Amino acid sequence: MKVAFHDLDPLQVVWHGNYLKYFDVARFGLFADAGIDLYDYMISKEVVFPVTRSAIKHISPLRHFDDFICRAEVIEARYKIAMTFTIRLAKDDTLCARGSSEQLAVRLPKMEMEFEIPPEISRALGF
Repeated sequence: MKVAFHDLDPLQVVWHGNYLKYFDVARFGLFADAGIDLYDYMISKEVVFPVTRSAIKHISPLRHFDDFICRAEVIEARYKIAMTFTIRLAKDDTLCARGSSEQLAVRLPKMEMEFEIPPEISRALGF
């Protein structure tokens, strides 16, 4: 990815909230690579996977026009979907940020929490 001007704060570094956006891009790429279309799954199975927890450790700032790589890795997909993220500069592999997130399965329309991730999602994510 490349840092866009509109992602910067007044100090000319990426505004801290945009790192969550970058994590989301990596998360949806990971789901797509696993053959999971979350929108289609929501419509057909009436289950959604909201993010219930997220954390970021900022290490080195991203700046305007920086090319960077955001990687997502699933570390748990049985009772929750837990992921870790890293953001590194493409030019020299400098670690810019680390993060994590958790998602739960929620049944629509009542918004009832499920106590496990549906088996077909767990399998697609390698669990």
